[in-house]
Amino acid sequence: MGKFLALILIVSALAAGGAMYYFQIYGFYDTVKPQPGRDVMLMPLDGGAAQPIAYSDFEAIDADSSPIRYRACFRTKVSPDELAQVFTLSDKVEPRNAPPWFECFDAAAIGAQLADGKARSFLSAKNISYGVDRIVTVTDDGFGYVWHELNNCGHKAYDGTVVGEECPPRPETGDAG
Repeated sequence: MGKFLALILIVSALAAGGAMYYFQIYGFYDTVKPQPGRDVMLMPLDGGAAQPIAYSDFEAIDADSSPIRYRACFRTKVSPDELAQVFTLSDKVEPRNAPPWFECFDAAAIGAQLADGKARSFLSAKNISYGVDRIVTVTDDGFGYVWHELNNCGHKAYDGTVVGEECPPRPETGDAG
C-alpha cells in the first residue's frame, strides 16, 4: 500500500510540475494582433505624445497574467542614431527573457548588442500599466525589439516600499478590502 501511495504522490508531483511549466512557458501567452502605425511608438525628446516610427514584420506576444510579459520584434530602416536625435533614450539595457518558442526575441543577444553599442533603447510609453514602461530597442542592422520593464514606481509598489508623491496614484482594482 505504501508503494502505491508513493507512486501516486510522485505522479501527482510530476503532473503538477509539468502543468506549471506549460502554463509559464506556453499557456498564458497570446499573439498580439498588429495595429499598423501604432505598434512601435517612441516618446519625443520634448516630452510630447508618443510618435510612430516606420516598421515592418511586426510580431508580438502578451499575457494577461502579468504586465511585464509583453515582447515584440520588428524591422525598421531608421537607424538608432537617427532615432536618438528625436526620441528619448532609455537606460533600460537588460531585456527580459522571452519564452523559448518566441524565437525572434533573444534577450541575451539583444543585451549584448546594447552593451557593445550596436543598439539603443528608447522609451516608448511611460506607465503603460501602473509602474510599467514600454521599452523599444533598435539595432544598427535594422532589427527592433519591445518589452515592458518596471519603472521606479513599479519597483516600489511591488516590493512594498512606500510609493511616495512622485508616483501617480494607483488605479482602483475593485478589490473589497
